[in-house]
Amino acid sequence: MNVTHCRICGGTHFVYQPVLWPELISDWQLSVKEAEYIDHQQGKRCTHCGANLRSIALACALTSSLPSTPSHPAATELLANWVRHPSRQALSLLEINEAGTLSPYLRQLPLHQLGQYPELDLCALALPDASFDAVVHSDTLEHIPNPIKALQECYRVLKPGGVLCMTTPLVVGRMTRSRFGLPPSYHSPDKAPDYIVHTEFGADAWTSLMEAGFSHISMHAVEYPAALAFCAYK
Repeated sequence: MNVTHCRICGGTHFVYQPVLWPELISDWQLSVKEAEYIDHQQGKRCTHCGANLRSIALACALTSSLPSTPSHPAATELLANWVRHPSRQALSLLEINEAGTLSPYLRQLPLHQLGQYPELDLCALALPDASFDAVVHSDTLEHIPNPIKALQECYRVLKPGGVLCMTTPLVVGRMTRSRFGLPPSYHSPDKAPDYIVHTEFGADAWTSLMEAGFSHISMHAVEYPAALAFCAYK
């Protein structure tokens, strides 16, 4: 089903511009259909706030993961309203890298903290145990050489009952594979070192969260299979 409104700002108009380039399509051995839905994940955007489908899926995951309010059920609440509600003001949230167009909204939370990768080592977070209600990162995990260790660190810094909300590019018709031993592949045409891909995630991506210690996981889809986001609970 096509998205009818943006779960970040409420906008109802979208534009689409393909973003993949031939070298990346070849590196990932994407079929025409796979390239098409990944293009939609990254290239279909709300004209009001600029959010793409990936960011909208992440907003759905975050607003559904923590307690809703009677006047704003989690299934319909906009992120723009969610962050301003009094019940959210005591939430401590760690954002790892700017989570696309969610970032300006997340910064409205008084206990928001932003850490930028690679300056912030996701495999060795210099943060106390059990210090956040939520951790958010978007399309970052595929760039980490040891994704399980990174997820274990997210688990460690979450309070009991806390949640990790995340996205990573998924090719849903195949299994996850490491790019170890394969030619380097980058998520930028100019091959910036920070954008090198270590893992291509597939339908079994949820198992990485289980390996890291999480035992309760939910998935949130926008225009499946274009955009998928995970919530993993401690």
